[in-house]
Amino acid sequence: MKTRIYQLFSVGLTSIAICAALTSCNDFLDEHVPQGTLSDEQVKTPKNAEAMVVSAYAIFTTAEDINSSFSMWNFDVRSDDAYKGGSGTSDGDVFHQLEVQQGVLTTNWNINDMWVRLYNSLSRVNTAIALLNESDYPMKQQRLAEMKFLRAYGHFLLKRLYKNIPFVTNENLTYDEYNALSNTSYTNDEGWQLIVDDLMEAYNTLPATQADKGRPTKASAAAFLAKVYLYKAYRQDDAKSNQVTSINQQDLEKVIEFTNPSLFSNYGLEDDLHNNFRPEEQYENGRESIWAIQYSRNDGSTYGNLNWSYGLIPPNIPGATDGGCDFYKPSQNLVNAYRTGDDGLPLLDTFNEKDYDRANDNADPRLFLTVGIPGLPYMFNKNYMMEETSIWSRSNGLYGYNVSLKQNVDPALIDQYLIKGSYWASSMNRIVFRYADVLLMRAEAYAQLGQTDQAISLVNQIRTRAAQSTQMIGNYPSLYGVKFYCANYRGNYSKDDAIRIVKMERRLEMGMECERFFDLVRWGDAAKVLNKYYSEEIAHCAIYTAAHFTANKDEYLPIPFEQLSASNGKYTQNIGNW
Repeated sequence: MKTRIYQLFSVGLTSIAICAALTSCNDFLDEHVPQGTLSDEQVKTPKNAEAMVVSAYAIFTTAEDINSSFSMWNFDVRSDDAYKGGSGTSDGDVFHQLEVQQGVLTTNWNINDMWVRLYNSLSRVNTAIALLNESDYPMKQQRLAEMKFLRAYGHFLLKRLYKNIPFVTNENLTYDEYNALSNTSYTNDEGWQLIVDDLMEAYNTLPATQADKGRPTKASAAAFLAKVYLYKAYRQDDAKSNQVTSINQQDLEKVIEFTNPSLFSNYGLEDDLHNNFRPEEQYENGRESIWAIQYSRNDGSTYGNLNWSYGLIPPNIPGATDGGCDFYKPSQNLVNAYRTGDDGLPLLDTFNEKDYDRANDNADPRLFLTVGIPGLPYMFNKNYMMEETSIWSRSNGLYGYNVSLKQNVDPALIDQYLIKGSYWASSMNRIVFRYADVLLMRAEAYAQLGQTDQAISLVNQIRTRAAQSTQMIGNYPSLYGVKFYCANYRGNYSKDDAIRIVKMERRLEMGMECERFFDLVRWGDAAKVLNKYYSEEIAHCAIYTAAHFTANKDEYLPIPFEQLSASNGKYTQNIGNW
């Protein structure tokens, strides 16, 4: 077993309930510590402060579930990468509404559920920060840095979903002060800056390495800063729209600064992309994993600290994954994107002119590490050959027959790394920041700054690894007739061409990692790309017949009705006439 901070999640302070609101540390302790048993000074001991830190880490797994995964797969069904899946449109109907962008209501339970879960997580983090500030022990500053990192993470997830959010960066808010917060106190740019401020505190203090793999390092903070600055660079500060009004050069230069290779000397690309998505201990926390949510098994509890948030994704294979729900299914559009031309390069804007045909088309090897396709083995196991039958589609083909591979585990590992409880779960980590993402962020910043040679060089690093990622699929050409061809870019490219190349490479490398929808919104491309996708994808998935993405509305979720009504007028609804 690995040593990891998250193994403590199922022990320690699990009996302490989550704060319903962001109260002060004293309020929290008054509620949960029996009166008269501990003095204030006893509560502020290093032992109790460390326990609160563990509790704050814990909530980033215990607060999520199958319908509100902090990976955001449930909300990435809005992108052109994936269909919702399941048995039909009424199976998870609120997510169907998001997928087609029709009928979304501020009262929908999933809109409020994610808000509550993430703010509960921030409550736990702020309680830990408040207690740390009143304690005194050698690890105090490092633990504060870790908590500032987690606070930035919670706000980041919220801001990508809702845009206009109340920021809880004062850990000593009273109940009345919390209720007085507004969700429009800051411009979009100022909101991103608040997240940067927490991350800079973390970056300036965190060590280069951590004995406990779940704790962030200096490189983790650098990767996170780069991502926040990249979002911040695409300015959306017009209160009456969600359009990108400008791209800020200074923010892009910060992306370059925080993706400097010297900051990632302990990291690099795995030899094979698939190594990032294997549950075995020898593959987890590998050299590409900069910060990952840690899950565990066999840690003394009934199920261990397993990842239940992917529980709806496994397919329903009789005699194997019985009860699999078959959600988050790769789209035909995504499959087609991996087609390559005679030069081994992506087809860019023409990739969807015809569907991928494995007998005749060249393909990027990453296709077969991202998407399970009929006629090929599921999870590289020849005992489970995929077919165009109801076994591989609970919807009988409504959502097609493809299956996601990056979240799933080989059925041969059932009872080892794939565990059946209420749903299927695994101990496989979820990587939040990996080195390939750092390279792609750096490439994007260079492309936007017009430094195209640097951008293309970084893209080629990714493509070189992609071409070599065949350890699991090396016999596919001889057994199944597929044709691998993934070559590097050569020659000179304009700024516009370099930007298009980087955007495409990001989709191919990060496919089915729940980034695609947020990338489209960040770039200002969502309405154009998704409405084109709806019109073309109807032939493969009839649910898109009435789908339409409304610009300046559908980029972000509405503020939940329950939160809006409880704010006493302090919250303002997002634009779009919800």
